[in-house]
Amino acid sequence: MSLASIQAAEKKLLLNTYERNPYLFVSAKGVYLRDENGDDFLDLLSGIGVSALGYAHPAIDKAIAQQTATGLLHTSNLFYHHGTAELALRLTEISGMDRVFFCNSGTEAWEAALKLARANATKAREEGKTIGTKFLALEHSFHGRTMGSVATTHKEKYRTPFAPVMPDVEFVRFNDVADLRAKFSSDVCAICLEPVQGEGGIHPVSQEFFAAARELCDSTGALLMADEIQSGVGRTGKWFAYQHYGIQPDVTTLAKPVAGGVPMGAMLCVEKAAAAITPGMHGTTFGGGPLACAAAIAVIDTIQNEKLLSHIHEVGGFFKRELEGLMKSHDSIKEVRGLGLMLGMELHSAELAKQIAAQLMERRIIINRTSETVLRFLPPYILEREHVEMTIAALDELLKANTVLAGVEPAGETIHG
Repeated sequence: MSLASIQAAEKKLLLNTYERNPYLFVSAKGVYLRDENGDDFLDLLSGIGVSALGYAHPAIDKAIAQQTATGLLHTSNLFYHHGTAELALRLTEISGMDRVFFCNSGTEAWEAALKLARANATKAREEGKTIGTKFLALEHSFHGRTMGSVATTHKEKYRTPFAPVMPDVEFVRFNDVADLRAKFSSDVCAICLEPVQGEGGIHPVSQEFFAAARELCDSTGALLMADEIQSGVGRTGKWFAYQHYGIQPDVTTLAKPVAGGVPMGAMLCVEKAAAAITPGMHGTTFGGGPLACAAAIAVIDTIQNEKLLSHIHEVGGFFKRELEGLMKSHDSIKEVRGLGLMLGMELHSAELAKQIAAQLMERRIIINRTSETVLRFLPPYILEREHVEMTIAALDELLKANTVLAGVEPAGETIHG
C-alpha cells in the first residue's frame, strides 16, 4: 500500500489520537529508518526512546528468532517459563531493587506503582501507623495515559478531557524544596517524581529536591517513587537516572527501551514495599511473556557486553557540548539540558521549534518537540560522533536561516525592543 492509501484507510478506521508525520517507513538498520522511496533518515528519537540498540541489532534479532522457534510466545502468568526470573535477576542487580512486576507499558507500570503505594499505606495503617492516601507529584510531570497515571500528570490538557480523574493528588512546584516540605504530611502515601522530566522538557530534578523527598518519605513510611520510563535502562549513561544522585527510591518504573522495541514495562520495588501485595491483588495477562523477556535480556546483556553506558556518557557529553556551542552562536536558543543521550534544547519561540523540527525531517533527521519549545533528542545508544556532527551542522544552518522567525539576528546582532 502507498502512503496515500494508508493515510486514507487510517483516517476512516483508526481512533483520532495521533497527528502523524507524512512519511512511510518500510525498513531500518542501525540508527537509520528507510522510507518507501528508499531514503534513509537519521533517527535521533528512536521511537520516543524505545529502540535503544537501534534497528536490526543482531543480539535482539537472535533472541527473538530463538524464542519464536520454540513456539512459546505466551504462557500466561499461571505457569513458569525460563525468562521471568532470569530477567528479574538482571533488573534487580542493576537497579538495587528487590522485586519486579512485569507488565506491557510505561503507564501500566506507573499504575502498578500507584496501587502499590496505596496498598503499602493500607498495610501501614493496619499496623497502627499514621499514613494517608495522598500523592504528591511535580509540576510539568508526565506519567502516562491511564486514569491513575494521568491524575499524577500535571498538564491540564491530559487530565481535563477525562475529569474527574483519581482524587488525592497535589502538585508541587518543580525543584521547590520549600513547597515540597509545606505540602508533605502524614496524609501522603508517596512522592512521585521523574529524575529527568521527559515530556516536561528534559528537566533534571535537583540534588536538593531529590534528597528532601527521600528524607520526608523516610520520616513517615511514605514511598519515594521514581518514574524512569524514559530515563531508565541506560538512557542517561547510568542504568537509572537516580543513580546519578546517589539516592535509592522505594519504587521505580521502566518501559520504553527495556526490550528494544518489543512492548514491555516493569515496576521494581524494595522488599518492604513489596510486602503490601499478595496474590490476586494485581495482575496482567501479557506482562513478562517469553518473547518480551528474551528481548529484554538481550538488551541488558548487550549494554553490558558492549560497554554502552560509557559510550552513552561519552557521546552524550559530546552532543551536549556541541549543542551548548550552538547556544553561544544563536540567541534563539534559551537553554540546553539533559544527561547522557536524553537531551533537550529549548528555543525562545514555539513556532521556531516547530519549524526547525519539520525542516530537520525534510533533511532526513528525526527529532521531535516537547513542551512546545524544546527540541528533544533520544537517539539509539549506538549513536556515533559523526551522527552528532551531522546534526549540529544542520541545526546551525537552519537556525541561521530562521533568524526572522526567531525574532533575532545572528549572534552579535541581537534586535532590542
